Amino acid sequence: MNRDGHENLTFFTGIEVEKTPAYQMRTLFVIGLQDIEEIIQIAEVEGCNHIYLGANMSYDPDEAYDDIVFPLLNKNYWVTLDFDIRDVEWILESGYTEYRRFIPMISAKLPYIDQLGYNATLKLDDKDFDATNPGVWCHRVHELKSKESFTNWDEYLKDKPHAIE
Repeated sequence: MNRDGHENLTFFTGIEVEKTPAYQMRTLFVIGLQDIEEIIQIAEVEGCNHIYLGANMSYDPDEAYDDIVFPLLNKNYWVTLDFDIRDVEWILESGYTEYRRFIPMISAKLPYIDQLGYNATLKLDDKDFDATNPGVWCHRVHELKSKESFTNWDEYLKDKPHAIE
């Protein structure tokens, strides 16, 4: 991800600005796969009760997250894992969603959203006909773009990089 001030960064802290169940919580954002002990230590020092894994689009489905996600959840942290929509089945198989403090942040990249026009529709589909869902849900993209669910890019500028010591 191309984000000014985040080059060679592994941790940063701030208030969660995205409208999730962790909205406005003090958050430790973790870029890539990091050491669990270091995550917990920084979270304690920074007073964070929410850990955001996969920050800055750094989630890699080929890496093992179990040794990070489960210990954090078992220590009663709120844990967000930001992953691409194509990895939904893997996340379900992991068992993370069985914890009430786990927030699956399903990232569906939709560039040029305003250029799609007023009639654009997002279809929440199944992997095949009548495979796992009772049907499909269609949402007008225009209606999904509400002020209540929007986070302006400027909101992300308040984060504080965590210095490596």
